[in-house]
Amino acid sequence: MVFQYTNAFVTIASVNFEELVNFYTRFLEQKPIILIPNIYAEFNLVGMRLGIFKPKNTNESEFEAMSDDKPLCVYAKSKISLCLEVSNLEDAIAHLTALGYPPPGNISIADHGREIYAYDADGNRLILHQAIVNDN
Repeated sequence: MVFQYTNAFVTIASVNFEELVNFYTRFLEQKPIILIPNIYAEFNLVGMRLGIFKPKNTNESEFEAMSDDKPLCVYAKSKISLCLEVSNLEDAIAHLTALGYPPPGNISIADHGREIYAYDADGNRLILHQAIVNDN
């Protein structure tokens, strides 16, 4: 028997559920396709789904990532990054900045394109990436 799966999606646990759902609602400029208040929200992205869930009270300490007295880069514990390819990196940076979440660094140039790290309302790393376009 061969292992098969039917779909894949990324989930983010957050004890600050409402704040994080609000961030992604504004950032992605869409409402969740599934919303169970204070439990689960799901967004439909191009090629994948993003789920956000509130951990059970008994597991909250496992998922706590931020504190009000530390900058974002200090409390980002996750080894996962949500990487979003964008058509215009400057527009994406302006959008995040308008939401109150300006990226803390400069644009990096890599072989695969230009990118910048940013952080969501819970301190999870976002990588905004603009691919190199070859005109050949």
